[in-house]
Amino acid sequence: MDKQIVIGKIVAPHGVRGDIRILPQTDKPEQFLSLEYLLLPNGKKLTVKNARFHKGMVLVTTKEITSMNEAELLRDKEVSVNFEDLPELDEGEYYVADLIGFEVIDLEGKKVGTFKDAQTTGVNDYYIVSVPGQKDILIPALKRYVKEINLQEKRIVVEMPEWVEEE
Repeated sequence: MDKQIVIGKIVAPHGVRGDIRILPQTDKPEQFLSLEYLLLPNGKKLTVKNARFHKGMVLVTTKEITSMNEAELLRDKEVSVNFEDLPELDEGEYYVADLIGFEVIDLEGKKVGTFKDAQTTGVNDYYIVSVPGQKDILIPALKRYVKEINLQEKRIVVEMPEWVEEE
């Protein structure tokens, strides 16, 4: 099975013809405008006929959903696409799914932990680093702290924020 990436969440129906209102959960919400399909958690594929932006949401018309009642059944469901269908990223941009499991080391080469996930707070993103036997560490996803991401060596080099306690 292909690797799937969540790109949004259905928040409500829109209108009576089965359009769905989606909250984008991606740094590139414009990708919705060129999507050919969306995948539901149960594996069902929805064929996208039209997509447009409206008040911070994406309104999507699909071939399969034709009534408000059908759209209502999809409320709170996440929508995904296959990883290979995601848009190409600019230099220095990465998909979180590509980084999960990477070793995180500090500037001296000491292992800090393992990249677990990223979290968006509105101001800036944070990398969540799993540390065995300890609480997860949050590192701002800023160039000041993230010095290098090496895809070949599956390694992230960070300068530890001053608020993270040293052992």
